Order: sequence, then structure tokens, then C-alpha cells
Amino acid sequence: MISAGDFRKGITVEMDDAVYSIVDFQHVKPGKGAAFVRTKLKNVMTGGVLEKTFNPSEKLPRAHVETKEMQYLYNDGELYYFMDMETYEQMPLNHSQVEEAIIYVKENSNATIKFFKGEAFSVDPPNFVELEVTQTDPGFKGDTATGATKPATVETGALIHVPLFVNQGDVIRVDTRTGEYMERI
Repeated sequence: MISAGDFRKGITVEMDDAVYSIVDFQHVKPGKGAAFVRTKLKNVMTGGVLEKTFNPSEKLPRAHVETKEMQYLYNDGELYYFMDMETYEQMPLNHSQVEEAIIYVKENSNATIKFFKGEAFSVDPPNFVELEVTQTDPGFKGDTATGATKPATVETGALIHVPLFVNQGDVIRVDTRTGEYMERI
């Protein structure tokens, strides 16, 4: 159990038969009246955000979320298959469970999967990935002083804005947390 007065960002709690991650919190002590904790909670299963206030002494059960490094194997159109690196068991996940991460994950690369009570609910790609540019328009010589960017499609299908000097066939490093181009490799 964790009291609302001890809330911090990233802590997961159980409430109303669901698991919530604390996105933001604020301890408020008004001039008169009792203190309270204003929170922004994200449902880890559905992604919905909820704003709620708590009495600082109110207690909630802590949710134990398990994380596991797994290898992405392939998709068959509907399901995405991941393999446990220790037991070699394959686990199929549907598109709604992987949709934010799969645009950065290549076949045979690793991803972090989060579980609650044995059910997978989230897939996180590595923070930085190296992807090949499969389609982009050519840059114009001499047009590099402005810091302009152009759209480029990478091998996983993601659309990344890259500098004008990046060409088709180049390998680039992408920050998956922001979806931004980092460097050409």
C-alpha cells in the first residue's frame, strides 16, 4: 500500500479494478481547509488519462508491473509475435498492444514488454534505433544553411523528418521517445 502523500511520477497503483501509472502529481496546501494531492493518472491498459484528487492519508494498493526483454519475430497480418529470450516461447500480441512501438521495431530486434498479472499491456522499443531510409526526395545542393528537413520513410514504415543531406539507403539513428532524427550513421 502506498499513501497519496508518497505519490511520485511513474509509480503504478491499482484503483477501480484497473492499473494506473502516475503521470503528474501536485501536493496542494490551501490557505484554509485540508491539504490534498492532485494527480493525473494514465490507465496502462487502455491509455486513458484521468485527473483525480486524493486525501494525502488515503492509501492505494501498489500494482506490480513486470517487464521482460523479448525479441520481435514477425507479424502475420493480424498478430505480432514476440519470443521470450529465456524460455523461447512465442507470444502473439494484437495491433492495439504494439501500435505505438512497432513503427520503430525491426524483425529480430528486442523490445521491452510490460505485464500485469501475466497479461501483456505495453510494448516499448529501445530508446534509440538504427533504421535504413527506404524512400525520400533528394536534397538540393547548397540548400543546407537553413536547417530545413524533409520527410523520409524508414524500413519499418515510420515517417521521420530528416535533414536535406540524408539520402535513400542511408542508415539513421532515431530517438523512439520523440520520433526525431538523431544522426546519420
